Amino acid sequence: TMTQYLLSVYQPDGPIPEPEVLAAIGEDLGRLNDEMRAAGAWVFSNGLLPPSSSTVLRPDGDDVLVTDGPFAEGKEHLGGFTIVDVPDLDAALAWGKRLAVAATLPIEVRPFA
Repeated sequence: TMTQYLLSVYQPDGPIPEPEVLAAIGEDLGRLNDEMRAAGAWVFSNGLLPPSSSTVLRPDGDDVLVTDGPFAEGKEHLGGFTIVDVPDLDAALAWGKRLAVAATLPIEVRPFA
């Protein structure tokens, strides 16, 4: 039986890398996504716009407060993610390690409930 895992890409807050650096990372990520698809592990992946583009909805009694910007201030933020469908944690970690190398960023691997 297969299990889906979320591979979350965390990037530091601050300026983004130069275009040529981002282009090389993008090529590496594209190749890795192709390999995941070929292996039957890839479900979905995408990058996210900066945290400043987010809106937070927070319950407040019978109301919901709407605020612009990220949920919490921090030194890093969720920059993108990949969902894989694999036999076990070891397989998810193997893809996660390759994603960390391709993205040059930390990856959190977490199973779906």
